[in-house]
Amino acid sequence: MDKVSINGNDIYEVDEEMEALIEAADLDGKVPEAEPQRQYYFIKKARRYVDELAKELGRRPLACSVAFGCQMNARDSEKILGVLKAVGYEETDSEKAEFVIYNTCTVRDNADQRVYGRLGYAGSLKKKNPHMKIGVCGCMMQEQVAVEKIKKSYRQVDLIFGTHNLFKFAELLCTMFESDRMVIDIWKGTNEIVEDLPVARKYPFKSGVNITFGCDNFCTYCIVPYVRGRERSRDPKDIVREVEKLVADGVKEVMLLGQNVNSYGTGLPDDKKISFAQLLNEVCKVEGLERVRFMTPHPKDLSQELIDVIKANPKVARHIHLPLQSGSTEILRRMNRKYTREQYLDLALKIRRELPDAAITTDIIVGFPGETNADVDDTIDIVKQVKYDNAFTFIYSKRTGTPAAGFEQVLSEEEIKSNFDRLLKVVQETAHAQSARFNDTDQRVLVESLNEQDASLVTGRMSNNTLVHFEGGEDLIGQFVDVHLDECKGFYYLGHRI
Repeated sequence: MDKVSINGNDIYEVDEEMEALIEAADLDGKVPEAEPQRQYYFIKKARRYVDELAKELGRRPLACSVAFGCQMNARDSEKILGVLKAVGYEETDSEKAEFVIYNTCTVRDNADQRVYGRLGYAGSLKKKNPHMKIGVCGCMMQEQVAVEKIKKSYRQVDLIFGTHNLFKFAELLCTMFESDRMVIDIWKGTNEIVEDLPVARKYPFKSGVNITFGCDNFCTYCIVPYVRGRERSRDPKDIVREVEKLVADGVKEVMLLGQNVNSYGTGLPDDKKISFAQLLNEVCKVEGLERVRFMTPHPKDLSQELIDVIKANPKVARHIHLPLQSGSTEILRRMNRKYTREQYLDLALKIRRELPDAAITTDIIVGFPGETNADVDDTIDIVKQVKYDNAFTFIYSKRTGTPAAGFEQVLSEEEIKSNFDRLLKVVQETAHAQSARFNDTDQRVLVESLNEQDASLVTGRMSNNTLVHFEGGEDLIGQFVDVHLDECKGFYYLGHRI
């Protein structure tokens, strides 16, 4: 198949090794059963449909991938965009495109409402563009009520799939092109992990790397285990191999991703099973990799072994996100968090002692059913003792399908809002004090972008995840730079290059 080029570049954006495998697919032969060869077959087949559309339009068709929610969704959207580029779409940030796909989040109800709003907008665009296709995927699509609502009220949608069959995206694209009806393909679960599919990274210098999928914790307020499925881990050799390929492609920082990275190893055979601390140590051995982050650990599984690995290895970012959710043992029990107030506090203070340069951030829910004012006092007390560098605070949002949705609330909305405000005040006070402790020090910073407010400045990120703005140009983006911190501005610094 001849490749169409733009400015001398092939439109099919995959590496040479993968391109050879795609080109080797025999569209006149039997569809392969094994993955990823099956998806290479459908990538090649989808190219024919996209090329036909390009000839009709007189240009390459545009594709827009919109992600909602967590880092896992952001990484999934890079995989979606990777396939779209591999089949010949040109990327755009505008939803005025020939293909728009929304990768949804369903952690809170307002996330669902945002998706419905965007679908309504996309529908208005589709009326003006007869070639436009609309896809919806992700966590929200694992909820039957959401799928039924889209089937009934958003008939402009062409493709719906969930979290478990993302690897089938190329195959689903072909089905969509061949059908004049809404294509729906939702799996209840899977143990399958498919490697070596296209990915289009947002940043050339940093990348997320999935190490686990799904979650086994079943916190009573959380829908994630029901929509992401049970926990399963990737082979450690596959993870290290992916990191090596990323570094060879210019990546300097990776973030290891999972709903609970600390429980890495779940589902692996005994001869491959290693702990998360051991995996982290192996990733740090990759030559040329300069920094490693991870998200998200669960306090019940964070081990002394992990603390020791972080302490011994300067490549590991000095940032630990340690979700508290509540400082009350009784509320933690009702949340099914599997640790007590005392256990959490012992762990957090141990991290403070053994990793004094590490930032500790957290998540806190206010207004969980059954919570009293005294329970919030307990949470505020932990905030004062741990002194978080930052905290993401939320008012409890009921999620249908979770056990907590049936729990009885004891406080009024006004009391919950008052508790939220007084917690937030303490969080901000302690976080500002924590941030200021690095004032007048030298820090190594990864430059990520030009400053949004001042084009003479660049914005970088310290090992502990704090942002730093300092004078510099676009040539510094993606580089590690030594910066002196001149002034703390609360949650960020102004500095100058050394």
